[in-house]
Amino acid sequence: MATGATLAPDDEPRPSYDAAALEDALIRERGAEATEEQHAAPDDLTAAADLAVRRRFIASLESCQASRHRCPPRLDDPKWTWDPMAPGVDPAKPPLDAPLRFDLDDWRTIADELHGRACACRTLACIDSLDVTIQLLEARPMPDVEGDQAASASITGARECLFRLRGKR
Repeated sequence: MATGATLAPDDEPRPSYDAAALEDALIRERGAEATEEQHAAPDDLTAAADLAVRRRFIASLESCQASRHRCPPRLDDPKWTWDPMAPGVDPAKPPLDAPLRFDLDDWRTIADELHGRACACRTLACIDSLDVTIQLLEARPMPDVEGDQAASASITGARECLFRLRGKR
């Protein structure tokens, strides 16, 4: 998801989904928001944080629907739930669709997927997990591809999404 400072609106990557899929996602997310709101205990800080993340995700979908700009690259259903710190989990092997090879083409594919998944987070656990995953994987590319601009732009986009979904500006 490019910011206006980095890419002109015509240069923004277009999402992989159409307007109908976006509308369906908005309906599902609004329903999930209402359910979370009804079931959250007033003193449950995790539920409150997750609800805030979901609301920021919904706001991004609404903005996308209104302008077709700054759209999440993907909608991720099912959502990212991997915990790299869980017992018995190998943090070096996140469940990505992209192969975990770190030559130029594969690193770009991994970076694009991380960007898409980061922008589709709906919970604080997702944000935290993807933040750790990016840190772990970013150190692994081959030396000759570490400074690749396309992959760097995707990783930067992923971090921007995680920052925005945390409620930081």
